[in-house]
Amino acid sequence: MDWTEVKITVPAADTDRAADIANMVVPYGIYIEDYSDLIEGAREIAHIDLIDEELLARDRTQSVIHVYISPEESPAEAVAFLRERYTAEGIEHEVLTGEVNEDDWANNWKKYFKPLPVGEKLMICPTWEEAPETAGRALLHIDPGMAFGTGGHDTTRLVLETLERYVHGGETLLDVGCGSGILSIAALLLGAGSAVGVDIDALAVKTAMENGELNGLHAPDYVIRQGNLVDAVEGIYDVVAANIVADAIIALSADIRPFLKPGGVYIMSGIIDTREADVLAALEQCGFTLRERVKRGGWLCLVATAE
Repeated sequence: MDWTEVKITVPAADTDRAADIANMVVPYGIYIEDYSDLIEGAREIAHIDLIDEELLARDRTQSVIHVYISPEESPAEAVAFLRERYTAEGIEHEVLTGEVNEDDWANNWKKYFKPLPVGEKLMICPTWEEAPETAGRALLHIDPGMAFGTGGHDTTRLVLETLERYVHGGETLLDVGCGSGILSIAALLLGAGSAVGVDIDALAVKTAMENGELNGLHAPDYVIRQGNLVDAVEGIYDVVAANIVADAIIALSADIRPFLKPGGVYIMSGIIDTREADVLAALEQCGFTLRERVKRGGWLCLVATAE
C-alpha cells in the first residue's frame, strides 16, 4: 500500500504553530524543512562559515512540513483537517500531496472507510457503502469529500459520543467549525430540535449542506453558514460544539459564551493533551466551569458550563 506524502508550505514565522497542527494528524512525528536560521545555525551549532550553495539557495522565508499518512488513516480527512485548521488560524499555507494524482487519491481512501458504529446510538455510513443493519442505531449518511469529519478521527468520535449524553430531545445546537456537518447532523438524529453549523471554509460549507440533504435535513432545522462565528451567527443555544484546535478554542471561547444559554454546555475537542492547561486557563478566564473531561489517543474532549 502506498503512503501519501503531504507537504505543507507555510511562512517561516508560523512554523511552530503549523507544526503543532500537523502533529495532530499523525502519531509518529513529522519532518520540517526550515532554513530561516541557516547561516546563524551553521555558525553557532556547527561552527562553520562555509555552507553548500544549494542550501544557501533555499527559500528562508518559508518552511515545508512533511507528513506521511497511510491509506487506512484516511489521507483525505487528514488533509481536510490541515487545510481547515490553518485557514481558521490565519496561517497562509499550500498543501500538496505526493504519490498519486490528488483527484484519484481523494477517492482511493474511500475503500478503507466502512460503516462505523459510534457510541451507543449512531451508525455512520459513507454514501458509497450499502447501509448495514443498524440494530436500532440512528443511521448517519456521510460523504466528507475534502472536508474534515468522517467520524473516524478520535476528536470527532469523542464529540459524537459526548453529544449522546447531552442531547435528550429538542435542544438547539451551534457547531463551530462544522467541517462536513457531521456533528450537526448527528445532533439532529439524536433528537436535537435544530442545528446551526458555521465554517470559514467555503468547501466545508458546501459539503455540510450536501450532507444535510443526504440525511433529509433542511432549513430551518439544519442551517449551514459561511464566515466567522460572530459575523455569521445569531441567537443562543443549549449546546455549542467546537471540534477545532486548542489555539482556536482559546481565541474563540470569549466570543462563544454569549451564544450559550444559561445551563447550556460547551463541548470542545481537537485538543492535544499537551495543551490542556492552556485551554483550561482560557475557559476559567472566560467564566466557564469544567464539567467533564474525556481522553483518547492523546486527544481531549472537554465539556464546560458558563457560571
